[in-house]
Amino acid sequence: MSALKRKVVRAAGAGLTLAVCLGLNFPASQAATAEKAADTGVGVAAMRRLTPEQYANIIEEVFGPSIELGGRFEPELRVDHLNELGSGQLSMSSLGMAQFDSMARSIAAQVVSEKSRDIMIPCKPAAANGPDDACATKFLAHAGSLLFRRPLTQPELQSYVQAAHAASVTAKDFYTGLSLTLGAVLSSPQFLFRQATVEPDPDNRGQFRLDAYSKATRLSFFLWNTMPDAALLTAAEKGELNSKKGVEKQVARMLASHRLEDGVRAFFADMLQLDGLSVLAKDTTLYPKFDAMVARDAREQTLRTIVDLLVEHRGDYRDLFTARKTYLTQALASVYRIPLVNEAPNGSQDFWQAYELPEGDPRAGILTELSFVALNSHPGRSSPTLRGKALREVILCQKVPAPPAAVNFSIVQDTSNPVYRTARARLTAHAVNPVCAGCHKLIDPMGLALENFDGSGAFRTEENGVALDTSGTLDGVKFNNAAELGRVVRDNPATTSCVVDRLLSYGIGRAPVASERAWADGLKAAFIKDGHVIPDLMRRIATSPEFFRAEPRIAEVTKASLN
Repeated sequence: MSALKRKVVRAAGAGLTLAVCLGLNFPASQAATAEKAADTGVGVAAMRRLTPEQYANIIEEVFGPSIELGGRFEPELRVDHLNELGSGQLSMSSLGMAQFDSMARSIAAQVVSEKSRDIMIPCKPAAANGPDDACATKFLAHAGSLLFRRPLTQPELQSYVQAAHAASVTAKDFYTGLSLTLGAVLSSPQFLFRQATVEPDPDNRGQFRLDAYSKATRLSFFLWNTMPDAALLTAAEKGELNSKKGVEKQVARMLASHRLEDGVRAFFADMLQLDGLSVLAKDTTLYPKFDAMVARDAREQTLRTIVDLLVEHRGDYRDLFTARKTYLTQALASVYRIPLVNEAPNGSQDFWQAYELPEGDPRAGILTELSFVALNSHPGRSSPTLRGKALREVILCQKVPAPPAAVNFSIVQDTSNPVYRTARARLTAHAVNPVCAGCHKLIDPMGLALENFDGSGAFRTEENGVALDTSGTLDGVKFNNAAELGRVVRDNPATTSCVVDRLLSYGIGRAPVASERAWADGLKAAFIKDGHVIPDLMRRIATSPEFFRAEPRIAEVTKASLN
């Protein structure tokens, strides 16, 4: 670290205390809360680290789309099948902090560059070769309030202005000092983590609620997957979010915005674990058409299908599993072996086209898209077991026990076995072992219904020259192929219950506790009554008083700290 940067960090760090959490700097008040939690044995889940997509969204919102991020993010943590829940349990390693610091300095340098400063900075210094506290204050107060999702406190703003002043004097350049200070803001936990601040709930004696700015933040990330906009922050400043009417007004406005698509995409990308497509690799000898571009398009195909049905047409969530309308590129169509006419001029970039699968086609619904069948397969072969397990756990929220140790999978893995030539035959032979039979009975029948799709998602009717049998049952209901499986999944009550549980957990950042089960059950009943419309479910969640209640663990720590 350079001497100049150390000076900025010292100045900007006034009022902060170093908490030993893998090198992460926490505000003094939060560090005290963490210490109190340790004394009382109560865990704290007060913060959620920004996801890479949320980070990128905020930078674009504040500084515009021309800013390049660069750098890499540390891996996300999936808890109860959701990265959003894992974000509340992530700490920061020294390497991760170094990466965020590098990105912060790069972004700040672009913001104050000669090309951008007249647009990004709302004032000009009296002299460019030295400090200007008035201009620095104006810029840092505005940018800081957006990045922190709340106004900076007076001590915070003062410390950052002092840092900019000191750095400008040392560098003999106003913009260098401002850049280094903005980098410190972008590296701070107040930006990188969504912090929940609580206050006593006047309507529920002895309970706590989120303060107005924390409410605004929770709403914006839930519905839009980004920071609050100016209207939402203004509503928080005026106290309007502390009334039911005020919340309902803002939620109605946000649901009517095109940004709702971003929120819905973010939730389903998390629920369906589509992040796995970014690192998905296939045996190129067996699947020469499958590459990183196809994997990227597979993610986008599913999200476009979801947004079209659930947001643009306010359709029934369950119809995702039977829908025949989807979107394709030439690259995807080639893997699917679907003849798609390219209407673009020769040499133009591949583009998206709406496509309707014909009636009677065994492909229907998102379970037959590459984002599911290719993702839940091995690099060189399909996997009824992985697909069935994903269907049970991701779509139906049912737990599948882990396989016992030292199980021999050699028969299942031997795709060239002359006796067991199909996955069904190999799994039947493998399940002769009574230790394995119970789990495979839960997951294989659904996975075998998807055997018409090889490990890359391409359609086929046979394996090793043997016609595929794709019949089976799910919870006692019979089906003959993937399209019929989709109808059975659509009508399974667990499908409806699961998406409500997932969306509720996604919104509040944790699984509901026992005292909130009545709330969750009421949401499920309303979801069914409303026709399984996802935006209506989001509205009910976001306008519920429970949505803004402090997490039980935070409330307990807050009570303890006040005693």
